[in-house]
Amino acid sequence: MRALSANLFALLILCALASIFYVWSALESRLEQHKRRFSGADGGSVHQSLSEDLSTKTFRALLAVPAAHIPHLGARFKVHNLTSQAAPAESRNYHANGEKMSIGWEDPVDDGIFWSKWLEDLFSVGFTEEYARDWRQKARASRVMRLEPGCGRISNQLATLADGTKACVRYGINADQVQGETLTYYLASLLGITNLPPLILSRLSRDSEQWAAVRTRVGGLQWSDGAVVSLTEWISNLTGVVTPAPLRQQSSGLHPALEGLRNKSTQELLQLMQWTDLIIFDYLTANFDRLVSNLFSLQWDSRVMERDTNNLLQTPRGDLVFIDNEAGLVHGFRVLSMWEKYHNSVLSSVCVFRRRTTQRLAELHRRRDCRQRLLELYRDSEPLSQELGFLSDEHAGVLQDRIDRLYKHILHCKGKYSQL
Repeated sequence: MRALSANLFALLILCALASIFYVWSALESRLEQHKRRFSGADGGSVHQSLSEDLSTKTFRALLAVPAAHIPHLGARFKVHNLTSQAAPAESRNYHANGEKMSIGWEDPVDDGIFWSKWLEDLFSVGFTEEYARDWRQKARASRVMRLEPGCGRISNQLATLADGTKACVRYGINADQVQGETLTYYLASLLGITNLPPLILSRLSRDSEQWAAVRTRVGGLQWSDGAVVSLTEWISNLTGVVTPAPLRQQSSGLHPALEGLRNKSTQELLQLMQWTDLIIFDYLTANFDRLVSNLFSLQWDSRVMERDTNNLLQTPRGDLVFIDNEAGLVHGFRVLSMWEKYHNSVLSSVCVFRRRTTQRLAELHRRRDCRQRLLELYRDSEPLSQELGFLSDEHAGVLQDRIDRLYKHILHCKGKYSQL
């Protein structure tokens, strides 16, 4: 009997030990799974494989700035020397945002509704005025050696210039599109938005030395002799951009009280700051062929916001590039009644702004001289401005009205969040 009791007691001990071992093994397994998920989310092997897949794509523009134009950012933010990396030669001139960093104790918002000065100081310049001016001068003097598909619809072409660089040539379905893209570019300059690649106009002509090497190709494309086309800088190694969660339809919007805003990395905040510039810019120009078109498509495609945004690219470091702005201003104003409710919906989702952008906007509102200033910049910068033409009086009035309404929206945001 004693032997039976002893055996039973030993069996109970073994069962208890086995149960403890089972529980411990399960906990250890779940801990390992958690570590793997955390590693993937923080840029481990999952992130690397995505980066490799995306980096193989080729796109139409690059946010570029010569190394000499990179401002001193101090020890707080590291700027990588991309020339030491195995990247294509064309992709080595843009200003990188640097590594993903935690913002720590620094608040990303100042004075209620403005991105903090430290974020503005870290923001890359994009295409500097000097760089854009040099590129335009070089492109105007360069011969077009080759034309091939590669810049969107068939009527556009990817041009190879004499020095081997490339540019997107946009013929446009009609003159409104070339005019809209060109005036959109110069409006961005007025606002200090540097995310658009430099642009020039060129006149197609049988007597033009610039187009002599591709005259047969131009004829095959059925481009009209004497037509004015635009050329914008092109380069490879950019990727698509998905709309950030705060700007999607189901979100409460991007505002100073947004939960989690102060826990985002520096890189995430810098990209959100660029998105706020983009939304201001697209509202002013009534460009419906970017975020607004995605919003429109939600009625039959509930996941459209989870895919790449139209006509928006990014550098490997996250700098946004606003491309293909043909729908802005002229054409956008002609069809404004069709898209206005979507423009208003997108604008109402944002209540954080770059101080520099809002200061320039406030000046245009106060002086009410946007038409005059845009026309002067356009004529001073573009030799073919008179041939392409300018905004009608009606459309110039629409632009000034949108400036005024945007200014009122910013005041509304300030009144709502200035006490934070």
